[in-house]
Formats: sequence, C-alpha cells, structure tokens
Amino acid sequence: MQIIEVRRYPVKSMLGEVVPAADVGERGLDGDRLWAVRDEDGKFGSDKNTRRFRRMPGLFGFHASRTANGSPDVTLPDGRTFAADDPAGHRAVSSVLGHDVTLTPEQAVAHHDEGPVSLITTSSLRALAALTGDAVEPLRFRANLLVDVPGSGFAEDDWPGRLLAIGPDLILRVVRPLTRCVMIDLAQEDLPDRGDLLKLLGRHHDLTFGVVAAVERPGRVAAGDEVVLLRSGRPR
Repeated sequence: MQIIEVRRYPVKSMLGEVVPAADVGERGLDGDRLWAVRDEDGKFGSDKNTRRFRRMPGLFGFHASRTANGSPDVTLPDGRTFAADDPAGHRAVSSVLGHDVTLTPEQAVAHHDEGPVSLITTSSLRALAALTGDAVEPLRFRANLLVDVPGSGFAEDDWPGRLLAIGPDLILRVVRPLTRCVMIDLAQEDLPDRGDLLKLLGRHHDLTFGVVAAVERPGRVAAGDEVVLLRSGRPR
C-alpha cells in the first residue's frame, strides 16, 4: 500500500490544498482545520447543525491555503484573497455568506468533527463507483490521506483497532469508520452536485466511508510513502 495524495484544509469546511508532504502531530496534519468560520452566536461553520457547529451553505466557494506566518490565506469566489486574521477579509466573507462571521483559530477544543487524521482508499472508491455506475472522485470525501490499495472493496473496514505505519516514522491507530453526510454530494471545485452517494452509502455501507485515526507516533507523511498495516498493540 502507498500514500498517493495528502490533503490539508487550513479553514474548516472551506476548500483546501493538495500538498507533497506534511508533518503530523497529535492533533493531525500541521495546519489542518486549525481555523474555522464563527458566527455571532459562537458556532463554527460546518456541514451540519450541532451544539458547536452551524451549517453555513456557501463555504465551498472559498479556498484556503496555508502560509508561512501561520495565518492561512482565504480566496473568495471572486478571486480576492485575504489573510484569515484580516478584519477586511472577515467583512468580505460575511458579505458573501449573507451574515456576520469572523475567522478564528482553534483554541481549547479541536475543530475536527471526528478525529485527527482521516483516510480513504482507492479500493473503496472503486467499490463505490461500482455501486453508482460512475467514477467517484476522492475530493468529495475531504480526507487527509488517500491510500492506494489493490482490488475493489471497502478495504479499511478491517482497520479499526489496528496500526498503520506510514513512511519512516509516522504510526496511526485507526479508531473507527467515518460517518458521512450530505457534503459528499455537494458541488466543490470543478465537481458538480450529485444526489446518489449518500443514499448508496446508507443502503450498502451504514453511511460510512473511510476511517478516522489517532496519532500513535508523530512523523512526516509524503506522497509515495509506503503504508504497512500492523497488528493491534503498541509499535516497537
């Protein structure tokens, strides 16, 4: 198995970036979902409504990229770019969304919905494509890591509770399957809306796709890294 794509999302629920490599610490990929859009009630922009999160349609119209100074750049649908900590950028984002928001860095509670690192596999993408009769792009699932696995089937279903050794140092502990929501059917970047993926996963795979993992040993991940599935237990 091999890592074939590494993705980072500097601002939660905005479009992110493909990177050749990233450091991975206890909270996940360096800079991933470290910032979020917050409304006047203190809730963070997401694809769902919960005690902490509020669904904010339109966030897929923004693109966030990490910068050297720690504050990501946010590009608006019209092409203008602002630093995430620029009040002018907050006003511009608010204008597009139609209500007042600010962009804020993570504090005591992580912005992640489910866990530090998310993974999907090429074999599962092929399995889902067989169900829908059409190609399924990995971008729709906003995973941090795309793992190349031979064959067609939901390979990662057997991974929870096991360790993944990635590259020379990084070790992840797979925690559980990732429950999916309507976001996977929404248009993003150059992908159109589609209304079948969530229904198919609900019918055939308990609404899950991919897995979430905790960081057992920090390290660096890069496209091309070998991935080895280990038995459960602590790495040597």
